[in-house]
Amino acid sequence: MFPKYDIIVVGAGHAGCEAAAAAANMGSKVLLVTMNMHTIAQMSCNPAMGGVAKGQIVREVDALGGMSGIITDKSMIQFRMLNRSKGAAMWSPRAQNDRMRFAEEWRLALEQIPNVDFWQEMVSGLLVKNGVVCGVRTSMGLEIESKAVVLTNGTFLNGKIHIGEKNFGGGRTAEKAATGITEQLIELGFEAGRMKTGTPPRVDGRSLNYKLMEEQPGDENPSKFSYTNTQPLSKQRSCWMTYTNEEVHEILRTGFDKSPMFTGRIKGLGPRYCPSVEDKINRFADKDRHQIFVEPEGWNTVEVYVNGFSTSLPEEVQYKALLKIPGFENVRMFRPGYAIEYDYFPPTQLELSMETKLIKNLFFAGQINGTTGYEEAACQGLMAGINAHNKINDKAPFILKRSEAYIGVLIDDLVNKGTDEPYRMFTSRAEYRILLRQDNADLRLTETGFNLGLASEERLERMKYKRSESARLLNDLKFKKFAPEEINGALENLGTAIIREKSSLYNLLKRPEITIDRLKSLDKDLAIYLDQYDTEMQEQAEIAVKYESYIDKEQKVADKLSELENYKINENFDYDRVQAISKEGREKLKKIRPMTLGQASRISGVSPSDVSILMVYMGR
Repeated sequence: MFPKYDIIVVGAGHAGCEAAAAAANMGSKVLLVTMNMHTIAQMSCNPAMGGVAKGQIVREVDALGGMSGIITDKSMIQFRMLNRSKGAAMWSPRAQNDRMRFAEEWRLALEQIPNVDFWQEMVSGLLVKNGVVCGVRTSMGLEIESKAVVLTNGTFLNGKIHIGEKNFGGGRTAEKAATGITEQLIELGFEAGRMKTGTPPRVDGRSLNYKLMEEQPGDENPSKFSYTNTQPLSKQRSCWMTYTNEEVHEILRTGFDKSPMFTGRIKGLGPRYCPSVEDKINRFADKDRHQIFVEPEGWNTVEVYVNGFSTSLPEEVQYKALLKIPGFENVRMFRPGYAIEYDYFPPTQLELSMETKLIKNLFFAGQINGTTGYEEAACQGLMAGINAHNKINDKAPFILKRSEAYIGVLIDDLVNKGTDEPYRMFTSRAEYRILLRQDNADLRLTETGFNLGLASEERLERMKYKRSESARLLNDLKFKKFAPEEINGALENLGTAIIREKSSLYNLLKRPEITIDRLKSLDKDLAIYLDQYDTEMQEQAEIAVKYESYIDKEQKVADKLSELENYKINENFDYDRVQAISKEGREKLKKIRPMTLGQASRISGVSPSDVSILMVYMGR
């Protein structure tokens, strides 16, 4: 019935879709197995992509030739660039999406890839021979062979949904849990754990009074995620903001004795940076209100997502509390919020390629590795798909350094440090965040994506044009100069110091008060001249000028530390022979089996002195 596939991807969420698309576009014959063809790329939680650090990840996925940026652009209803008031390293794109169109666009995109086949059924186990995965077994007993398998099971592995004192099996509301895989992996020697996440109630937008809320419109000149020729929005839908209050909190407290989180029925740890509303009230008892973001689920639907009100309290308590939120006085609830517990596998059991250490040709991506978020899942799926294809074609694994991409930071953190709570990306996790900006992801990664066979030649040429034009503009800024009598009056009007001698536009642009747009206001002819360059090139040049010293300093640090990555460690290295290494360090090194001294230096529990001893022992 089935041919032998190159790669089977289990699960069609954000990780599974990117894994299937990447491997297939690189030339592998892929089977994407999902329990429900109608929920491919379902946005299980909020209908949005991007945000702080997450937006950078989506841009990186796009630059490498992934699909998430394109799908986001085709289905978004609002775009905002967050943190514009801060430095460029903090700017983060975020899109509000049409939930139904997002899933539809992903499915249509996958169906247009000739190398992707689909099968709707639950995978209950893996086919493993001599420590190598060779296919999957389905709930109907079908055995489908492949050269590699990518598991992207999301929250479905032995998933359990909690609403108040009620709990029942499920991987998502109205969808059953997946069983069998966890038990088999444990038998094979894997370590497993439990995690928890949650989602808020969905309500009827027709029942809300938006006059009592604060409007949050999109950007006046919206941008987009993809570096391809997707079109920016010509119209947008607003989001809204309101607040809880003491009356809301008191009603929620009446349900605390039935809270599965507080009574101990939920054992798994939830995401620290996305707490439930009851957890916020409990942890921040001094706060008399908390923000609620009211987010439309699409262009035409009336369904609204109540961001900030994630909860697993009894449904009647949820409803009574919602009624006391300004603007929600007549609210109608479509479905209650709930918490979900699910199995995950500590990611220290993975290689940096996302392949498991215990079973060859088996790859994990997404929430199975203990992460949270669509964007974190998507980039893991992309990397797992690339490396599954490389592995079965005897090619070297594709690994991004921490200084090359947020994706590299995420995977390096997971493999070397592990996680016992849902891992979420933040700009603070990236020590090279001035280098890893959202605006330069294409300059950093497009050529790599092209060499992998994912990014098209058109993408590559577009990136080269941007690079050359930005460099040309920078050169022009250095040579275009103004005399004091030509510009001092305008400088005084801008509230910045006058000049005593001729000064280049490059030096003027270094001033905090001066931007490219303000340079245009200095002289009409100059404005015409600068506007020959696209806005994107102008932005690149401005960032390069203002952050020149910081960028240079960070690059030098990255280059120096990357030298440790050149010192390879034999995979069979006997750490027990190096007695001078600390006991904890030796245990961690034996567990993680780092590939380089650089990776060894980032493992929790391995001290700098341990690395120095190891370096001396290796003759370095």
